[in-house]
Amino acid sequence: MKKLTLLSLLLGFAFTVTTAENNKPSWLTRPLSLADALNTALTQNAAILKAKNDLEATHGLVVQTRAVALPQVQASGQYKSTDPNAIENNPSYSQPEQNWNAGVQIVQNIYMGGKMLAAIRAADATKQQAMAIYQTAVADTLLSVRLAYYDVLLAAQQITVSEASVKLLQKELEDQQHRFDAGTVPHFNVLRAEVAVANERPALIRAKNNYRIAKNTLANQLGYNLPREIWEDIPLNLTSTLDTSPFAVNLPDAIQQALTRRTELTVARKNIELQKLNIVSAKSGYQPTVSVFAGYDWYNSKFTTPVELNHDIHGWNAGAQMTWSIFDGALTYGKVKQAKALFEKSRTELDDQSRQIELGVRTAYSDFIQARETLESQEKVQEQADEALREANARVGAGTATQLDVLNAETALTQARTTQITAQRDYAAARARLERAVGADLAPAK
Repeated sequence: MKKLTLLSLLLGFAFTVTTAENNKPSWLTRPLSLADALNTALTQNAAILKAKNDLEATHGLVVQTRAVALPQVQASGQYKSTDPNAIENNPSYSQPEQNWNAGVQIVQNIYMGGKMLAAIRAADATKQQAMAIYQTAVADTLLSVRLAYYDVLLAAQQITVSEASVKLLQKELEDQQHRFDAGTVPHFNVLRAEVAVANERPALIRAKNNYRIAKNTLANQLGYNLPREIWEDIPLNLTSTLDTSPFAVNLPDAIQQALTRRTELTVARKNIELQKLNIVSAKSGYQPTVSVFAGYDWYNSKFTTPVELNHDIHGWNAGAQMTWSIFDGALTYGKVKQAKALFEKSRTELDDQSRQIELGVRTAYSDFIQARETLESQEKVQEQADEALREANARVGAGTATQLDVLNAETALTQARTTQITAQRDYAAARARLERAVGADLAPAK
């Protein structure tokens, strides 16, 4: 009976695992290139989706801003029944107990002290600023996705390096064990080889953990909702490699390009334009407001006897009106003062933003030069480390070297491999950051 129960549990577990494997969404296992990842982020990344919502919300703000310059159409209507005891009648006629009226009117402002023209221009500037903010969010997010993709590639390579190192040290351990069994080396050599293997295993464990975390981070950047049954590893199949192709850049040209193309500066410039228009809008409080109107009214007659609600009077009306606030308690003065201060602040922010962008370009350029020089310095290091290990093994076989020489050579080879793949990732990441700093389009071709 116990055997049957255990067998049932095992079969149930196997069925659950098989079902979970079959229910995995296709994006978990399909090949994912860097271009695919970037295109996926454009449609699913939360930061981009929120930026798109903000862009749509700003469109509503643009419509509101333009409303001050457009005509207003208003319709009204009322029905009223009054207690006879609350009506004061005139001896010549009696006021009706029931009244109704209706009307429609169109009102158009024709002069508001420059506020209407400022509103139209502000709407256009707001629209352009919102688009620049959206483009900035997209560029920042695509850079994050690109770096996350590179981190996964690096973590996968680190696992390969660590596994190769463990395998190499394990082979050394087996060789020393055979030599010890043959009586040609002391047991100390076996212990030293065992310690070397044990010391390398934590690096492999860390590499596997970094790989899991990197893939989780990438999946999050892509807006994926991971199935709950995935515990350990996300089966993402990345097909692109780290881009280490040559990239020519001239610092003065890069700075000029950044100052011309960076959308953050577009946002700052449009903010200056908006603050300047706000001054015009604030000053309009010193000027009169002139509007024209036209309408059509209906109401019941109040002088028919007896009162008939269906006896209505109707007709057109038109006219013009002007309002001018002679003294508003210094409200307009305060608005103008505030608008001028914000205008000066926006100019300072543009200057500061320009300096920050130039600093960012210089920093990204310096990091790129460092990454390029590091990558170039590692081109033949791994070959040299492989040759050093081969010579160390040969010298041990000839009796002119010790086991420590072999272990040192193996450690140097592992370090060379690790440094090389890290240099490749750092170069690709530094190039991506430099391209972002100069305002290059990081979106993939459709």
